[in-house]
Amino acid sequence: MPAHFEEIRTEVLHELLAAHPLGALVRNAPAGLDADHIPFHLEHDGSPHGRLLAHVARANPLWQEVRNGEEVLVIFRAAQAYISPNWYPSKHEAHRQVPTWNYQVVHVHGAITVHDDERYVRGVVARLTREHEAATGAARPWKMGDSAPEYIDEMLGKIVGLEVAIARIVGKWKLGQNKDARDREGAEQGLRDRGEDATADAMQATRKPGS
Repeated sequence: MPAHFEEIRTEVLHELLAAHPLGALVRNAPAGLDADHIPFHLEHDGSPHGRLLAHVARANPLWQEVRNGEEVLVIFRAAQAYISPNWYPSKHEAHRQVPTWNYQVVHVHGAITVHDDERYVRGVVARLTREHEAATGAARPWKMGDSAPEYIDEMLGKIVGLEVAIARIVGKWKLGQNKDARDREGAEQGLRDRGEDATADAMQATRKPGS
């Protein structure tokens, strides 16, 4: 990976995981590579990188096919957008620019563990619910206690818990850091004109003061 695209700050990588929790869990399934798209909760457990908590439907074969301790890859993606060469002022002078794609992505490598027990699953659901209901801004966020206990017990019995102990985390912020200041500014403006503010904001955040 080019050094100017690498993001190594753990707190920044964790921020992306928290803001974009839907991860693609990639594993080597019996029929070949497979991916499941799952919302994860990042747990700060005192280890260098933390762990990911999640659950899947009991009908999903993932939890029966993986072995505890097996290495998996979970991919999280944030802002992403097409970049036109026409947005670079230098293109109109020398015509030496080509299209590209800017994005932010985090790859989490770790060992997976299946937790087929009600207490674990209840805790994961409570964490995910509390975290994401708070983000809705509702005056009265939904909680499991809003439903009859027997209904919640029935629903919890239909899911299985997962844990990924993070061994390695790799972040790539490909946001035009290899371009000069005026071309970056031109690309940011081109994105804003299209309503792609998230990618433009990410690009602006990686600019060094004065550039």
